[in-house]
Amino acid sequence: MMVAVRLRRLVRPLMIAVVTLAVVTLAVLAAPSVRSARAANDQSEGSGLPVPRFVSLKSDHVNVRGGPNKEHEVAWVYTRPGLPVEITAEYENWRRIRDRDGTEGWVYHSLLSGKRTAYVAKSKTQAGLVSLYEAADPNTPLRATLEPGVLGTVKRCNGQWCRFTGDGFDGWIEQDRLWGVYPNEKIE
Repeated sequence: MMVAVRLRRLVRPLMIAVVTLAVVTLAVLAAPSVRSARAANDQSEGSGLPVPRFVSLKSDHVNVRGGPNKEHEVAWVYTRPGLPVEITAEYENWRRIRDRDGTEGWVYHSLLSGKRTAYVAKSKTQAGLVSLYEAADPNTPLRATLEPGVLGTVKRCNGQWCRFTGDGFDGWIEQDRLWGVYPNEKIE
C-alpha cells in the first residue's frame, strides 16, 4: 500500500507535465491559423486605404503566401511586374490579393504599387477584338483593336471610358472592357 501511494505522488506531477506540454503544443500549432482567420476579417490594422482596391505588382518576383506572415509557405510566385491585382483584405503590412482568375493569397505590401494597370477583359456578350478609340467616344477614329488579355496602363477614367496605353497603343477604351478598374470608377 505504501508503494502505491508513493507511485501516485510520482506519477501525478508527470501526468500534469504531459498534459501541460500537449496544451502548449496545440496552442503553438493553432496560432498561425488563428492569426490568418483574424487577419481575413480585420481591416483595422492595415493602411487605412479603401478595401477592396486595385493595385499592380511592383516586382518581377512576388511570393504569394497562404497567410499574412513569412511562416506560411509560398503558394506560387508572380514573375511579371505590372500585373493588376485586387486587394481584398489587409493585416498589418500584408495584403490579401486576388488576380483576374480569382486566385487569392497574401503578399507583403512593399511588393505592390499604386500604379494602375489593367487587362483587356473577355466580354460575356461580344466576341473577338476590343476597339481602342482616339477619344472617349465610339464615333472618333479607331486607334487600335486589342485582344482580350492585353496588359496596359490606365492613365485615367471618367466612369465610362479609360485612357489605356501600352506597348504600341494609346487611346480610349470602354471601361467595362477592362479588368483592373471598377464600374463607374473615376481615376485622375
